[in-house]
This record gives sequence, C-alpha cells and structure tokens, in this order.
Amino acid sequence: MMASQNMWGLACSIFLIHSSIVDSFQMFPHSPHNRISANKHESIGSRYSTKLADSVDNSDTKRVVVIGNGMVGQRFMENLIDIDKEKKCIITTFCEEPRAAYNRVKLTSYFETRNPSALSMTTDFDDEGRTPWYEENNVELLLKDKAVSIDTKAKKIVGASGKEVDYDVAVFATGSFPFVPPIPGKQRPGVFVYRTIEDLEAMLEYVKENNVKSAAVIGGGLLGLEAAKAVADMKVESHIIEFADILMCRQIDQGGHDALVGKIEEMGLQVHCGARTESFVGADGSTDNESMSPVSALRFSNEGWDDLEVQMVVVSAGIKPRDDLARGAGINTGERGGIIVDDQLRTSVEGVYAIGEIALYNNFIYGLIAPGYDMAGVCSKVIAKEELGIDLNIDELPSFTGADLSTKLKLLGCDVASFGENQPKPDDTDVSNLVWNDPLGGIYRKLIFNKAGTRLRGGILVGDASDYSKLHALAMKGGELPDNPAILLAPPSARGEVEEEELSTDPNTQICSCNDVTRGQIADTIKELGAEKATLKEVKACSKAGTGCGGCEPDVKAILKQELEKMGASLSNHLCEHFAYSRPELMALVRTDSDPSSVDSFEKILAKHGKGDGCEICKPAVGSILASIYNGVILDEGRDSLQDTNDRSLANMQRGGSYSVVPRVPGGEITAEQLIQLGKTAKKYGLYSKITGAQRVDLFGAAKYQLPDIWEELGSVGLESGHAYGKALRTVKSCVGSTWCRYGVQDSVSFAVRVENRYKGVRSPHKMKSAVSGCIRECAEAQGKDFGMIATENGYNLYLGGNGGTNPVHAQLFATNIDEDTVIKYLDRYIGYYILTADRLERTAPWQARLPNGKNGGGPIEHLKEVIIEDSLGICDELDRRMQHLVDTYHDEWAEVVKDPARRAKFKQFINTDENQTREQMIEFVDMRGQLRPANWPADGQPQTNWKPEEDVFSRSEKTWKSVGKVSDFAPNVGSTILYGESQLAVFNNEKRGEWYCTQNMCPHKQAFVLSQGIIGDDSGTPKVACPLHKKQFALEDGHQLDGDLSLITFPVKIVGDNVMVELPSEEEVNAILGTHGLRVKHSSSGCVDISNDPLEKEILNGVAGLTNATFART
Repeated sequence: MMASQNMWGLACSIFLIHSSIVDSFQMFPHSPHNRISANKHESIGSRYSTKLADSVDNSDTKRVVVIGNGMVGQRFMENLIDIDKEKKCIITTFCEEPRAAYNRVKLTSYFETRNPSALSMTTDFDDEGRTPWYEENNVELLLKDKAVSIDTKAKKIVGASGKEVDYDVAVFATGSFPFVPPIPGKQRPGVFVYRTIEDLEAMLEYVKENNVKSAAVIGGGLLGLEAAKAVADMKVESHIIEFADILMCRQIDQGGHDALVGKIEEMGLQVHCGARTESFVGADGSTDNESMSPVSALRFSNEGWDDLEVQMVVVSAGIKPRDDLARGAGINTGERGGIIVDDQLRTSVEGVYAIGEIALYNNFIYGLIAPGYDMAGVCSKVIAKEELGIDLNIDELPSFTGADLSTKLKLLGCDVASFGENQPKPDDTDVSNLVWNDPLGGIYRKLIFNKAGTRLRGGILVGDASDYSKLHALAMKGGELPDNPAILLAPPSARGEVEEEELSTDPNTQICSCNDVTRGQIADTIKELGAEKATLKEVKACSKAGTGCGGCEPDVKAILKQELEKMGASLSNHLCEHFAYSRPELMALVRTDSDPSSVDSFEKILAKHGKGDGCEICKPAVGSILASIYNGVILDEGRDSLQDTNDRSLANMQRGGSYSVVPRVPGGEITAEQLIQLGKTAKKYGLYSKITGAQRVDLFGAAKYQLPDIWEELGSVGLESGHAYGKALRTVKSCVGSTWCRYGVQDSVSFAVRVENRYKGVRSPHKMKSAVSGCIRECAEAQGKDFGMIATENGYNLYLGGNGGTNPVHAQLFATNIDEDTVIKYLDRYIGYYILTADRLERTAPWQARLPNGKNGGGPIEHLKEVIIEDSLGICDELDRRMQHLVDTYHDEWAEVVKDPARRAKFKQFINTDENQTREQMIEFVDMRGQLRPANWPADGQPQTNWKPEEDVFSRSEKTWKSVGKVSDFAPNVGSTILYGESQLAVFNNEKRGEWYCTQNMCPHKQAFVLSQGIIGDDSGTPKVACPLHKKQFALEDGHQLDGDLSLITFPVKIVGDNVMVELPSEEEVNAILGTHGLRVKHSSSGCVDISNDPLEKEILNGVAGLTNATFART
C-alpha cells in the first residue's frame, strides 16, 4: 500500500492536484468543454484611467501593472498601497473576469445567496462588476480585459481590448486554469470545469434546462470535493470519480480516506476510487472527440465496471499554471509549467515578478491561499524597496523560502486536517505512529512522532479536528509534549470536551494561516480601533484575519472578546437593538423585580428595560422568559404577538405555509385507540404521516384553519400537544426496559413516561430532548440527549449536556446509581439553572461547556454538582420552587384552544370572510409513495422565486377605499389576513405606534402566503415585519426589503370610526397581479408562463418601468 501511495503522490505532484480554490488569475481559457462562450471583450475606453491619472502627479511615479485580479493579485495591491505612503506608484490591474476580485476559497457558499458581492474581496459590486475600492485607492481596473502580450524590452502590455499599458514593474498574478485530462468527449455539452462564479451559473442553468438528475465530478482532491458539494447543493446526485486509490492523496492516508468516505456517503454522495475514465459517452452513444451530443454516461477501462449514467460532468482534476503570456515573452518557465522565481519572486526578466499559482519556486507550485498571500507580502516589500526606492527600515530583503502546507478545512460537513510531516518517506526510520480509528463515529486520527516520542512531527485528522491549532503548533514549533504523548491522540469529543480550545496568549502565535496574521497583530488592530469601533466585522476587515477560508473566525472572535475585556469593555451580548442585555441578564431583571406586576408583559418589560418596538429576536426571547416564570397560555393577553412562527400557530410551519401536527407520546408508549384515531384523522384531512426518530407520529400538510378541528379529534382519545413547535421539552425516548426485554434491569418505559409528563410544556432557551435506557446496552441513546438516564442494577446513571444535530456532543456523567426521585430532584434543578442562565437559543451542551470549572477543577460538570447537589450558590430552593410552579400550572395548549371560542377564532384564515383557500390552492401537492407532499420549491433565482416588482404596479389604476373589517377584528401588534377577490392581503395593526399597514400576504422569496404570521417590530425606527419562513425583513411603510433587494406591494390604510379601510384597485386588477391561483407554486415539470400574456395584466404593467423578467413569472 505504501508503494501505491508514493506512486499516486508523484502523480498528484505531476498534475498539480489543486488543494484549494484559491489563487489569483485572470480567468481560465475559454475552451469548448466549459460550455461558456468566450467573452466579446468590450473596449475599455479612457474615462476611468484618465480620472485616475488626473488625480496623481505622474512626474515622479512609476506604474506597477498587475496581470490578474484574483485573490493573490488583490492582496499584493493592498500590501503595496499600505507601504507606499508617498504615492510613488500608480497601479493598473488587468482583470479578464466580469467582476473584480472575489474569494474563490468560499466559492461553494455562493449557493447560499447567489449574490457575488457576498464573495467580494473589497466591498459590494456595482452593476459593472466594480467596487469603490479601486477608485478610492487610485487603482486602474481594466475589467473584462485579458492581457494578451507583453513586450519586456519596450515594457508594454497589450490587452485583448487593444489597450496598451506601459509599465515600470510588472507582476504576474495570472494563477492557473483547470487541468482537463485528455478524455474523449470532453468537448460535449454538459461537461464543465469548476473555477468561477460563471461556472456555477452555467451549471445551474444546464441542470435546469436539461433536468439533470445525476452528475460526475472528476477529481477527488480538495477542489474536487468542493465541486462535489456544489453539485449536491444543486439537488443533483453526485458521484466523485478519483484516479488514485484514495481521496485527497496529498493530505491523508488510507485510514483518513476510509473515514472521509464514510462521512461523504452518509450524505448520499457516491465515491469511486481507482477509476480509469475511458470516455465521456454522448447521448447518441458516441465516444469520440468531435461529437457534440450531450454527455450521458462515463465509460471506464476498469475490468467489470459498467457505464455510469450521468447527465453532467464537472472536471476538477487539478490545475495548470497559466504561463502562456510569459512563455510568449521569453520569460523562463518550468518544464511542467509555471514561471520560475527566486526568493524575492523575481523572474528571469528585470522588473518582472510572479506570485501565486503561476510562480514556480524550487520546482514547486503552491496551490493554497496562504503561500500565495506570503508571496504577495514578500513581493510588495521587494518592489517597494528595489523598484520604488522606499525605505523599509530593514537590513535584508524579505524572502519567500517555501510555506507550511498544513490545512484545516470542513469538506462536505466533515473536518479534514493535515499538518507537518503527515506522510513521511518510506525510508524515514525516525517515525513512530499513533492511530485512532473509530469507524462508528467516523473519526480517524494519526499522529506522527519521532522514534523517541519526544517530538510531534505531523498528523492527519478526519472527523474531529477541533484541537488542530494546538497540535499544529506543537508540530511546527516543537513544543513540549505530555509525559504520555498518547494523551494527544484521542479526539476531544471522545474525551467529553466540548469547550473551545484555549488560545495561546503568545502574540507571535499565528491565528490566520491564510493571511499570516498573528494574535499580536489582531490585538494591535483592536487597540487601534478602540472599544467603540472594534466589532468583529471591523477587526476582520482591518487585520485581514478570518477573510480567507474563514476557519479562524471563532478564534478571532475569542481574541476580540479577551482584548475588549482588558480595555474595560466587552463584546456585545445584547439581545438586539431594543435591549442592552443578554437573555440571562434580562431574565435576572424580571425574576428579581420587587414588583412582579411591573414586568409581567412584553410592553412593561420593554418600557422598563428596553426601547423601540421590539423585533423578531427579542419578542420570542421575552415570551420565553414570561412562560418560564408565569406559565400563562401563550396565546392570551397579547402574548401571541411575541411568539415565533411555530409557537403562534402551536404547530410547525412547513414548506408552502402548511403545518404539522405532532401529538405527545410519552416514553413512546401509545394505545391502539390512539393509533386508530391518528390514522382516521390523517386520512380525513389528507395528511402525510411519518414516524419520527423520537418515537412519535408526525402528520404533515394541515392548513392553519384546520388545526383546532384536528386537535379536537385527537384530544378525544387523550392525545396532547407534543410541543414540537416550541423551545421546550420535546420527547423522552425509551427502550422497553425490564417490562419486556430480557436484558432490562429497570422499567425504563414507566420512568420515561414519568419524566416526560413532569417536564412537558416547560419553556426553555432552546428545545430539550431526553431518553431512558433500561440497561447498559443503551438502546434509547440517552448519552446523546440534553439529559439522559441509563439503568443499573441499583438505579440510574444520570448524564447531562448531550446534543445531537449539527454538532453532536456526548453527555457527561453527573451521578451514578441514584433512584428515580433523586433523578427528578437533580433534573428539576438542572433544567431550572439552564432556564435562568442560558443565552437565547443556546442548547444545553454549549451552555454547560461555558460554565465555570468546579472549585477543585474537573470542568463544568463539577460546577454543576456543586450547584445542584451541594447548593453552592444557595439557589436550590428557588430552583425547586420555580420548577414545581411550572409543573403545577401545566396546561395542554391545544386543549385550551379547542374548548375556547375566542382562542379558536385566532386560527380563522381570513378576518373578513368565512371562505377558505385550501393548501392546494397555494402550492401544488404531489404524490410520493401513496401520500401527498408539497411540490419542491425552485432554487433561488429560478421562476417562482424572488418575485420582485420594482415600481408601483398599480400606479395607473383607479383606487377606492374598501372596508375590510372592524378594528376589533384585528389583534394588536400582529398581522391578520384578509381575502380580496382571490388575493390574500396582510393587514398589520401596530398598536404600539398607532399605525396600520397593508401589504401582499405572499412573501416574494418563495411565493408562500405567510407574511401575516410574521413578527412585527422595528429596525432603527423603521416599522418592519419578519417573514416567518426565512426571517427576511420588509419595511411595512413602503415594502422594501431591509436585508435584500426584494419588495412588497403595499396599500394605504385608514380608520374611519370602527372600520378598517384599505385603498385598493379593483378586484380584477389585484387578482391579475396577486391572485393566489396565479402565484401558486407548482411542480417544476408544470412549467412557467409569463403573466404579461394576459391582456389585463399587460394593460396593468404597460408603462411600469423596471420590472425584471422574473418579476411576474406565473405558473
């Protein structure tokens, strides 16, 4: 196996398998295989460059031309500008792409926003792809212009636009282009490379137009895995095709590969290593280099391998330095590519330098961003001193002498890190390996020591790399090892450690490897900004720490917190702009107030401790505090206006605005009568039924107006609210225990029922889950819960602070062999302490991790023992009393609604009519294995998303004032829905301000009719509503989106006597634009029709400027 690894290590070196999407380059060559036609380069003109030239005295300045405006080229310019205080140079940069420099390392995150500005290296892009940074710094940006020739004798560079630029110093930052193996069929439609935003957009378009279901990614290196994630994010089945026997052959070994593949395949991706791709087969069956038939399969030369049917191929097999311009100019290049440079990044031609992936240093191309930034730093100083004559106050010129290739990344959700000498040569005898291989947990760790065990040389970490910084520092700086080095091997998660790594206080400790930023530099930045201006955003922008791959951002935040504390300030933990307190601080103010009646509502708490109107952050937080202290019905006395999306409806809102129904099944125990009623109800209302992982039944697809009737039926057989919608106890899972199981030692079901019935309905900072296992076999998985009990012969072992989900945490053992009453006593206090002191939306695991250590050490679990058992804080009586109050005042929230007409009325669909619009009228439901579910939402940017009128659609319409109900019909400080024709409108009664607003009820993001269910508040004084689905913020006065570029149609409201009046066009006109039928989201196969085909719609829209093509796409 070692020989095989060495062979593939050589192969990787030859083909320069890309280790990150990083370098600075103009843009990959436009070739047939990428399906993106070459840009017709626009003439640049002289306006921009003339403006820059006029602003600088050229008599004593030199022109530095940077060829390529990628990440490394951009960093070089920033460094040089920082050094050149006397403005001794003018900078020009060629940028072939349609926009200025952006962060390629984070390319896959583009799917989160589809907004290029989110990746910008400077500030937001304008419509031309520029940012203000270039003009502000007198940098001439030649956008969409590729440098096509350089005359090093005449010192002149010519762009594809025909523009000629004289230079004094030239810096190649052209980077690389994707290496495409000579596989027959690479010219076909459907074969792409993965390198730029345009690549992603082209793939998305191809997937949509060709109904792509399956795709292959050629390459299993870092870039290949990033490409595979991009494909998976397109909702396309992804196959990773790797020539080598293992993935990431330069970073990990076979053990790391096995762990990584396990994680990848858990996500539904498929891995094919050792693959010999013979051809990309066309739909017509051809396998040649000429046919333009779309790709339909991969054919392999491996014996016994069948063709792999795919409709798209993404090639991410490595990179090749983009050195054609240099070769043509006679600049020395390497045999396998790259411009040869010395320690100062000089090329063979005077006045010409090279940095980044184009630079060949000691016969090696560095593909990571950190070495590229190192080169940019060295090169900027060398040019400043040697070419510009700037005194740097240094004795020797800076040198680039190679770089640390250690990396820590999260690939497809899995930690992958390698550092130091992670793959020693076979003939290296001073090696001693320690290996941790946990295939069940998906964790593999290999630490490489010297033979004596006194020095850590390197390592590989897959699945858990949370102590990477500590291990990396030990390997690179030769720190002292523990007496038993094996202590370092176990992953922190296996040691029960969930706290963040302790950061070194050494100012020379490197925090950001991408930008080579030390702790001391970050601390200096914070001091320069001062306590008032030192926000995380500003610290990152000024220090550059955390602006590369982003992996060090938690450390930057921790340093900011520590440095602010030294300055007598603190990192703000305020709930929001309305409360200058954290949740625990606000909880303390409310629960200790000498006059409880002065803090028993949101309005009173806001008046006493806050300001403004509140918002979607503080209202639910205060609502939770009120429920934890007073435990009134959350829909009464205006408290419904505080509740988040799900709590207000006592149900989880699902895609399309329908709801789920989840009855409580304590301990997983359910009667036949209850099961029968669940089936009858599901069948009657057409609800999709599913058994959950927490031993209960979910019924999906109910309309809000149906919920009281559904719960009346379920309540008839004793089923109660399961609080699946609330930040409260969800379930107490159990195995059958001693009542049935031959191994059980305690009655786990009965105890689970007791625990669940005690804590049901208890509101907390976040959801809580529990489990009881009847024996040590742990079938109920109690150690992965917020609190869990495992039966022993003598009682139960109690575990606290476990979490599943995104960041699984193993619970910690708190007490052993205790009886049920003692478990209950300890849990009363644990839950009570958590409720009083946790932050908003903080699960028990992170809350527990940040608690102080015990008095004698032992970590937070010892502190909990002191508080809960020893009463070290003197609060046990209060904790006991408060929990008993919550237990005594328990009420089944749905039973309270069902029996009370006023509460039932809150679930009426429309204020002004008894008519209902069914779920099918708002979103198409499709059959899936005999049950109905809502159609998939289209991806953002596709038709039926981001509905965006940019002008007043009804500006030319005749309008009249219409009565839509009585003032008393509209609950205060919430939204209500009215039906106008077949259009849903949302009316908001902002009693706090004495103002009323009316908007469309459809959120334009996903065309869901839900806005009236959003929380209203204000943003710096601007009244707003937060969409309940994705929390997008819209101003209520004019409808514009506060956190994006969408908008709502709004209508004036006035109160005449007791009547609520809305100024509206005719029903026919409103229906033409906002009618539910036309905006109903349909299955993608149903197609999309532009509403302008309708004569009335065309008449309405005629003359309305600025409507985008996708604005009124209707099905």
